[in-house]
Amino acid sequence: MKTSFILALLLVFPVAAAEKAAPKAPAKASTKAKASLPPNPKKLGPPPGIAVPAEVKAELKAGVEVLGRQIESLPAALKNSPLLELMPDAEIFYNAVKYALEDDIFYSTNQFNTARNLLKLGSLRALQLQRGQAPWTTAVGPVVRGYRSKLDGSAQPYGLIVPAGFKPGGASMRLDFWLHGRGDTLNELAFLEGRLKGTSEFVPAEAFVLHPYGRFMNAFKFAGEVDVFEAMEHAIKHYNLDRNKIAMRGFSMGGAGAWHLGAHHADKFAAVNPGAGFVDVKNYQKLGDKLDTIPWYEQKLWNLYDPLACPINLANTALVAYSGEEDAQKAAADLMEAALAKDGVKMTHIIGPKTGHKYEPEAKKVVARLVDGATNRGRNPSPAKVSFVTYSLKYNQMHWVTIDAMEKHWEPARVDAEITAQSVKVTTRNVAAITLSPQSRATRLAIDGKDFGIALGSFRKDNGIWNVDAGSVASVATPPLAKRHNLQGPIDDAFMDSFIMVRPTGQPLNAQAGKWADAEMKDAVFQWRRFFRGPARVKDDGAIDDDDIANNNLILWGDPSSNKVLARIADRLPIKWTARGIVVDGKTYDATKHAPVFIYPNPLNPSRYVVINSGFTFPQFASTTNSQQTPKLPDWAILDLSVPVADRVHGKGVVAADFFGEKWEIVKK
Repeated sequence: MKTSFILALLLVFPVAAAEKAAPKAPAKASTKAKASLPPNPKKLGPPPGIAVPAEVKAELKAGVEVLGRQIESLPAALKNSPLLELMPDAEIFYNAVKYALEDDIFYSTNQFNTARNLLKLGSLRALQLQRGQAPWTTAVGPVVRGYRSKLDGSAQPYGLIVPAGFKPGGASMRLDFWLHGRGDTLNELAFLEGRLKGTSEFVPAEAFVLHPYGRFMNAFKFAGEVDVFEAMEHAIKHYNLDRNKIAMRGFSMGGAGAWHLGAHHADKFAAVNPGAGFVDVKNYQKLGDKLDTIPWYEQKLWNLYDPLACPINLANTALVAYSGEEDAQKAAADLMEAALAKDGVKMTHIIGPKTGHKYEPEAKKVVARLVDGATNRGRNPSPAKVSFVTYSLKYNQMHWVTIDAMEKHWEPARVDAEITAQSVKVTTRNVAAITLSPQSRATRLAIDGKDFGIALGSFRKDNGIWNVDAGSVASVATPPLAKRHNLQGPIDDAFMDSFIMVRPTGQPLNAQAGKWADAEMKDAVFQWRRFFRGPARVKDDGAIDDDDIANNNLILWGDPSSNKVLARIADRLPIKWTARGIVVDGKTYDATKHAPVFIYPNPLNPSRYVVINSGFTFPQFASTTNSQQTPKLPDWAILDLSVPVADRVHGKGVVAADFFGEKWEIVKK
């Protein structure tokens, strides 16, 4: 059997941005709230569905209202009962039908019955909860569950196949992920219906199989990535699952997700099993001769997710890749194989002979045997060797090695570490601070050739010399302003944790910029709801309280005159803004024709972000190709107000843009 890595391409579905902005959304979403949709939107997220007869629409709307009232009555009925946290298990059915109605995304007349059945199941669960019961939590076979997402407070669904041998309180069991492939019409109705049927490519004996929804179609990046791990933590909390026996698997778009999640979180998985799936933007999109048309910062940001940028990371787990011999996606495997060969790594690649974009039966048996063997053995939480590469502190840990600071973001940082009987040897590149926590009795440590008398702890490089870090960033109550894990940008990173859109209520510095900010905010709220399948939280600037500041990234719209929160911090931000000009690095831009967008640690709470005037930065690509769903802006940019968001493609309308430095400073050119 040939051994190598397998790459893939991804699937494409054409969609553009909304023509008009959505109306204001409520500060807090309720089960009765309507989605804010602009009139006559172009295709966004799920494509338009079929016409729904008026009588069917009325029937389903009535069913949604009934189920909504049942769900809203649960807090009072359950009060302090632990069953209260199971409300999302009923809400996922409510949302599935509600969103299908609001977004007009019924794709067949059969889905009318699907909606009716889901409303009945949601109503049954709500009734059971009111009675103090939750029988689905101990059921075996296919089951659907819901959790409350930290991102926007929405209830998000996932599917489980619970093995027959499961017993509450019994022995811990294995967990396999299965990431779904591309499907333009995989709305919540279709996803839940499929998960209730319980089919799956692989169903290992005595193992749970978890199917994340992934917030629709994003190749399990951004909110889709968060969905994978929120679903995992929810399942681990409610079932006795073994963290050392988790496999990451998927095919096609799901294969791309498995490549990405496996490469950036290799230490969490006993095995990684991608089937097909793309591994980089440039080669998949055939951009090699078009790079001069794409901004330099956008190309840098490809490295946030591209597994091809960090193939050595997969040496920290058991990789079993699959592709069909005649699958066009196999062409990319040569790229990954060559990259790994430079590090002397040869990875297992199972090929289905004379097979296209699917599993070949005999090859599938080989894949199953290899993945079962690796996963059932379990991962080693403290291996003797660790090698990994990152371009961002977003992905800064591999097993017992943590990069606390980089010399320069978006350049490759690498650590190779090895434990021997008496010592730990570490070599680094582009690393400014590191923490080592091996489970080892080794008594000596060498970092880049410098010997230390201890083999674990935190270390920092000053003027090119490594020293023990007596007060590491992680241990300081108020760390100095510096890029660190989950506080490193770019703008899109703010939407991978709890966030609130903060609506301005005051008078803007000038009418043009005020009108622009209002339209951009409405579009951002709409884009999040439509593409990431949950209502963004929106609050007026005067309603933001200490709890909001402590626990959320704040997305501030408007300017220092119109937004009360922005006014409080404007003098502590690196970009200055007046009615006449926007000043960045000594350059002034006309404030009647431009607006700044940027991400920065919140001066009111430096452990959280503020983002000025931006939602996620790739709405133009959100429903085109998954491989282009990458950040399109760095840490800051000056935008031309005359260029609408839908036309901001590959730098159009971006007058200036750059990353902040490692201490969140403007980088001098």
